[in-house]
Amino acid sequence: MTDPIVRRARPGDEHDILRLIHALAVYERAPDAVEATPEGLAALLFGDGAKVFAHVAEQGGRVVGIAVWFFNFSTWTGRHGLYLEDLFVDPDARGGGVARALFQALGREAEAHDCARIDWGVLDWNELAKGFYRRLGGRHMEGWEPWRLDGDALAALKE
Repeated sequence: MTDPIVRRARPGDEHDILRLIHALAVYERAPDAVEATPEGLAALLFGDGAKVFAHVAEQGGRVVGIAVWFFNFSTWTGRHGLYLEDLFVDPDARGGGVARALFQALGREAEAHDCARIDWGVLDWNELAKGFYRRLGGRHMEGWEPWRLDGDALAALKE
């Protein structure tokens, strides 16, 4: 297998990105949860004032991995951080350094933008991913729980 080529996503990649988002949803046991469209992704990733970004990994001219991310902010460090929303590698390309190459690209982005850290979430049952993150030097944040406000509760805030 050839070494992956990682680059910033560009217009035209939205279909491959969405294909891998769908594959991620299946892997995460939520196959019907994806509402994103190629047009919506293109607008958000490549439109004026984009606030979300992506890297893609290619092998043999085919997109086999994605890292979708955005900047967050830490009041404690007074610096931005990079939040990794999704990392996914096509199962056929796993074990070939694709995920590591994507993380290395994120590390370069974090350094270029003077980010204090990279944060992400992982499902509690995904031991394979947790092992990979530990090998990178990542650590589980003890004491913090993910919380979310969406759907009807989010709509109720407008009232």
